[in-house]
Amino acid sequence: MTSNLMIRRLLSDDASTYRDCRLEALRCNPEAFGSSYEREEPRELAWFADRLDNSHVLGAFVDDELVGTVAVAVQSGKRSHIGFIWGMFVRESARGQGIGRALVSAVLDVAREEVEIVELTVVSENAPARRLYESFGFCEYGLEKRSLRQGDRYYDEVLMALDFIEVP
Repeated sequence: MTSNLMIRRLLSDDASTYRDCRLEALRCNPEAFGSSYEREEPRELAWFADRLDNSHVLGAFVDDELVGTVAVAVQSGKRSHIGFIWGMFVRESARGQGIGRALVSAVLDVAREEVEIVELTVVSENAPARRLYESFGFCEYGLEKRSLRQGDRYYDEVLMALDFIEVP
């Protein structure tokens, strides 16, 4: 892992930097996200700032450059004991340096304070991401066939969960 890595919560002041990273994620890996570049690119900066104010989004910085993001949302009502990880992305130039592992570890630390179970989805073809999540104890509990569509291509999503209470 890079020694000058810093992970912190992103705030509305980070909206411009977050917007750039988020749009890069949607453009470079469109199959991995429920949203799309075309949907988010026209949005005003205030929309991204509001998202940061109302979500728990973490950013990974190397030499003050945002190189990755991940977020966790706590569900409501009878599912308020469950968090959902979304928006996991590491810029291609920063991959292979342990930044993804550091982001997952950090977001799990946040989630552990608020929920008992964390869920996520990952495109079935994304073997490196699946291995990363499994290394933290996530278990596959289902498969959503044709969950995402990018152009004429469909992608299945693996449903994964980590139960903090059942972890030894």
